[in-house]
Amino acid sequence: MQFRQKALSKLQSPEELDLPVRFARPQGRLVLAVTVLVTAAAAFWAFTGTVTSKVPATGILSRAEGRYLLQSPVAGQVTEVLAAEGRPVAAGDPLIVVRTADGDRQVRAVAAGRLAVLYARTGAVVTAGADVAAVERGTDPDEPLVAVLYVPAGAVAGIRPGATVDVTVRTAGQGRGGALRGRVAAVGRAPQSRAQIGGFLGDDGLAAEFTRQGNPVAVLVRLPAPPAGPEAADSGTPVTAAVHLSAQRPIDWLLP
Repeated sequence: MQFRQKALSKLQSPEELDLPVRFARPQGRLVLAVTVLVTAAAAFWAFTGTVTSKVPATGILSRAEGRYLLQSPVAGQVTEVLAAEGRPVAAGDPLIVVRTADGDRQVRAVAAGRLAVLYARTGAVVTAGADVAAVERGTDPDEPLVAVLYVPAGAVAGIRPGATVDVTVRTAGQGRGGALRGRVAAVGRAPQSRAQIGGFLGDDGLAAEFTRQGNPVAVLVRLPAPPAGPEAADSGTPVTAAVHLSAQRPIDWLLP
């Protein structure tokens, strides 16, 4: 009964229309104002700001034309070495002499370049088709080195010629790293197979390493002249790199 009397009393009382209505507390208005400002600032940055990103990659220092593997056409024992590593060779120059059942045979360079690695040693026995040397292609011994990067196919879309590249080189025999700032000279049109990479680098082991996670795309990077002296990196030195992609507006990520 007491509850019923209170309810009837409330229904009979006049409405409190003269009391002010509070729509929001001061703290609520502050939160709303901050939210509006943050949203406006984010929208402004999305249309006018820029974001840069980098693509990591691994690769190797090389001559622009790569290397080729020279294989022995005959089987026998190496009796004489006629060339030295690091020296230029012309097409047709003899590199080693192999004694076969039919007499001595010379194994000659098939194209001009620089003798990078000589696998055959005096006294060694070689079979037909065995690798005896790796020769860097090219006729100019002073041609500057380039960095050949192998980028995963899914990450190469934003890389353009002229893009800046930070290249880190492990200096030969020193155990220390050096940094170079280069620029992208060319981007491959399609992923390369292990055989293609091995044919360019003259090293099937490196080709296997670069294709371990799939067929990558080759990116050629022009480098400034590296410092001379005992710390100078040579062809075949591994490198790591970060390719700078073009700056983008954040709004571009939302647009098709």
